[in-house]
Amino acid sequence: MNEMLSHASPYSVMILRTGPKYDTDAAAAAIWEHGRRNFALRAAGALSVVLPVDDESGICGIGIFDRDVDTTVELMNSDPGVLAGVFEFEVHPARGFPGDALPVAED
Repeated sequence: MNEMLSHASPYSVMILRTGPKYDTDAAAAAIWEHGRRNFALRAAGALSVVLPVDDESGICGIGIFDRDVDTTVELMNSDPGVLAGVFEFEVHPARGFPGDALPVAED
């Protein structure tokens, strides 16, 4: 375990919550643009894992960023959903093991 811990890499965990304009008519367009941007961030290697949350907790999603906290905050401050007031977020520093991945879902 100590050997594995020495290879842990820094990541940022972003928790996305509903914002004050989440339940407005304009929210759908902002959410669509937020999703499109997530795909671009994934393709660029900045957003390693996207986890939409499907419950009534007020948490909309969790993202694992391969960036430091300050860079992740900067990225999220320019997110279309955040700019529109549809989402709010918080970012936390984290460590993970390179190569970790979600298992492939079986049909």
